[in-house]
Amino acid sequence: MCPASRFRTARSPQPRTASTFLIRRSLRRFVLVMGGCAFIAGSLAPEPPANFLHRLPFNEPVFAAEINVEDSQQGDQVRINGSTVPIAWNAQSGRVGIADTGLWRHLSLTLLDTSDPSQQPVQWFSDPAVQPMVLSAWNDGQFRYLDIVPLAEAMGWAVSQNGSVLQIETPPAEIISIRRGLQSWGDRFVIDLAGSTTWNLTPQSDGFQLQISGTMDQGAIAAANADTRPGNRFDRYSVQRSGNQTILQVSNTDGTAPVLFTLPNPNRLVIDLRPDDAPTRNIQWSSGLRWRQQPIAIGSGTFPVTWLEVSPRDPLVQLRPIWSDPAAQTGTSPLVTMARQWQSAAAINAGFFNRNNRLPLGAIRRDNRWFSGPILNRGAIAWTAQGDLLFNRLTVREAISTDLGETLPLFSFNSGYVGTGISRYTRDWGETYTPILANETILTVQQNQIVDQRFAPVAGEGIFPIPGDGYLLVSRGDDRVSERLPLRSNLQLSYEALPNAFDPFPHIVGAGPLLLANRQIVLNAEQEQFSTQFAQQQAARSAIARTADDTLLLVAVQTRINGRGPTLTEMAQILQQLGAIDGLNLDGGSSTSLYLGGQLINRPPYTAARVHNGIGVFAQPSQ
Repeated sequence: MCPASRFRTARSPQPRTASTFLIRRSLRRFVLVMGGCAFIAGSLAPEPPANFLHRLPFNEPVFAAEINVEDSQQGDQVRINGSTVPIAWNAQSGRVGIADTGLWRHLSLTLLDTSDPSQQPVQWFSDPAVQPMVLSAWNDGQFRYLDIVPLAEAMGWAVSQNGSVLQIETPPAEIISIRRGLQSWGDRFVIDLAGSTTWNLTPQSDGFQLQISGTMDQGAIAAANADTRPGNRFDRYSVQRSGNQTILQVSNTDGTAPVLFTLPNPNRLVIDLRPDDAPTRNIQWSSGLRWRQQPIAIGSGTFPVTWLEVSPRDPLVQLRPIWSDPAAQTGTSPLVTMARQWQSAAAINAGFFNRNNRLPLGAIRRDNRWFSGPILNRGAIAWTAQGDLLFNRLTVREAISTDLGETLPLFSFNSGYVGTGISRYTRDWGETYTPILANETILTVQQNQIVDQRFAPVAGEGIFPIPGDGYLLVSRGDDRVSERLPLRSNLQLSYEALPNAFDPFPHIVGAGPLLLANRQIVLNAEQEQFSTQFAQQQAARSAIARTADDTLLLVAVQTRINGRGPTLTEMAQILQQLGAIDGLNLDGGSSTSLYLGGQLINRPPYTAARVHNGIGVFAQPSQ
């Protein structure tokens, strides 16, 4: 018997035939018996055909695979034919899993629709109608892994580990030719292959570089480079050979991201430069979490829409606000980094923030603690762990009363939104406070008494500790604050949420404007103090909404096909088409980011800006 902690097959440069394997069906799973060792390869199809070899994409000589990975190992990098990409992997129970969105993003493995999160149909140099491939899947709460052992066995891959890096080497491939053509929607490159292969796409400032694992003879390279016509969406391209790789360089594109997919019989890698890439997708990713995508027509425009459907009443999923620095409210980071830091399975960017000082501009409440206060009566969403939801505009009013009989309203609390008046900062803001404006007066309150008073003349300079048994009061533009709030004054704090229906909700995120209420468009940007320019802007947008059955929709919409992004009104109409009855606009433009299982799923990651906060979806592990 082979040890349970290691599985291995012999690797040979010689092609092998079907007789090399002894294959039998058991409980609708394949058991591969090699050299006296049995390996469970995972469920490959609901009703697999009798011949295992004929159902996988064998359009090339088959090389014996070598899989040499220890059980109970994991990491966050995969090295494919010498190129390292950030993808989570996990080996357990004789399976080697790679995160599904990583395989989709970096290997162009097409993920087909599924209603079973434990089974993932895929396409990779295969025809789903003739050669269906279904890989077993599991998740650890952060990532959904696809077992690549059947694919590695079929393609003759060598799979091993080097510390936290999973290494994959594929049989050498020959690139026969690279063809290109002008299309009505853009440009297409077709790379003809003698076998399957892998590649690495590197975005660049004016285009992209594609490194293909495979060699191409000089005559074919010369033929490809002889076509010097500019494309519809790029100015020039070139092909060159570097060692065992062939490099396709495409320059001066118009910003259109390349779309890659594979075709079989014969094997081809296709690269499209097209703005209208909006395939449909419907994948049950885990219990209570579904990945959706489809084009939606609004008026004369069509928008590619990507969204996640979350069942907030499902006990296996929970939503929580997340932000860049768990210990403080200063800072921004890519949503991918933020989601992985908080260990969430999915996330969407949420509230607004100041891009200069990287401070939040809106409500963030988590577990009944206000990390950032609401501003300007803007729209917000609130929820409970049991799945109760509330969409509405939100205001919180605070005031302090002194033992001298004076009551002073507070301008804001725990907020980067500043103006003339007094603001309050608690330990949920962080352990310290740094002046946001020049000429601030900072009063330290402990046990409801003012114990210290200091003047901060310079913005961004100075560190003022926030007491754990009190708070700071920061006065801006009030020369009489020292008289009105003298040392050793006793204070009483009052608090009121409007509407008070928000009070029992432990989790709140604010953004705005509110888009839908009871199925009707209630957009009023002016009421929420957004500028006219903001209200009329066409831009990529994020939103959160709910349907009649209390399913939450985390929605990202990019630019319309051959045009600009949606207006706020168009975003509300898109939510209506998705079946939403309530909806809230979130921060948008370059901030629009939708994350799932390690990757952004709505846009290439290099096009997304850093953000301050988001809404995370936390899933329970499954095996």
